[in-house]
Amino acid sequence: QRCFVCGESGAAITCRETGCDRSFHLPCAVEGGCITQFLPQYRSFCREHRPKQAVEAAPEENTTCLICLDPVEDRKSYSTMVCPACKHAWFHRGCIQGQALCAGISRFQCPLCRDSDVFVSEMLAMGIRIPFR
Repeated sequence: QRCFVCGESGAAITCRETGCDRSFHLPCAVEGGCITQFLPQYRSFCREHRPKQAVEAAPEENTTCLICLDPVEDRKSYSTMVCPACKHAWFHRGCIQGQALCAGISRFQCPLCRDSDVFVSEMLAMGIRIPFR
């Protein structure tokens, strides 16, 4: 299979959406806006069919990422995420991924409200990899 992101052959991951034949390499997933859910089913989605956060929230003007303190986009997107529990914690996908890798499943929580149940569920569904340690 050819990777729809880089165009090279050997793409082993295919979008889970019925009828979609887009394939990609795991290292190309972030660049291509793809999501892989690191849950027992290990489903993957291309940028067109990836799940989106359902929580209704929009950042206030000049909102910054709670982790790196750089500005976030003015809406939810692939790269700008929000805590589904408190709806006030905004962060970049890359920043929260870094937190997840450091914390592991037993210590990963919203950096603002410290919710772990709803937060971890949502982050896993949005393709954040959280090590089980």
